[in-house]
Amino acid sequence: MGGSGEVGQGPLRVMVVDDHPMWRDAVARDLAESGFDVVATAGDGEQAVRRARAVTPDVLVLDLNLPAKPGVQVCKELVGFNPALRVLVLSASGEHADVLEAVKSGATGYLLKSASTEELVDAVRRTAVGDPVFTPGLAGLVLGEYRRLASDPDPVAGTDEPRAPQLTDRETEVLRLVAKGLSYKQIAERLVISHRTVQNHVQNTLGKLQLHNRVELVRYAIQRGLDDDE
Repeated sequence: MGGSGEVGQGPLRVMVVDDHPMWRDAVARDLAESGFDVVATAGDGEQAVRRARAVTPDVLVLDLNLPAKPGVQVCKELVGFNPALRVLVLSASGEHADVLEAVKSGATGYLLKSASTEELVDAVRRTAVGDPVFTPGLAGLVLGEYRRLASDPDPVAGTDEPRAPQLTDRETEVLRLVAKGLSYKQIAERLVISHRTVQNHVQNTLGKLQLHNRVELVRYAIQRGLDDDE
């Protein structure tokens, strides 16, 4: 499936965080050989936060089990510092609690370490454009958690806005498919439009709704029942 680690202007900037040096070096090498610009690596949580703030990668490939500071805390701090950062968790654990904790802390995707190099490269590329990437079997779990959260009032998001902003029919259609967990590529194929057009609709919708990322967008859509079948 060729293709380099480029999106838009130049190679994607990636940082790898893992406390096992051999694994960390192998992942960094695989990503570099696939065309990504590996701008930094780190072996513990505090080092990860420090270096990521200094080099501002596009995508952080993050293990959860870290010394000094746990991965979920690293994710929370760095996404809070830079909401544009995409985080792909690469973990040995498929435990549901770990997956949900990672997503709640701001991770865009969650891949098990049993994934192949090709799957990892594809996941990093998709994570960079905002697609939620999950090891098969975990996506449904995450969507279910969004649905549960959506039924609770959310004091942080301040859901007191008097009126929902007006979306176009096409934006609503794209939002509905996002809520169902489809990737941008799948949405483009379903609606017979380009991947770029789907991205533009999502960006416009994020702007109108004053949301920051696709995770918040999915949650907004589920709160309004847009993931239900027509």
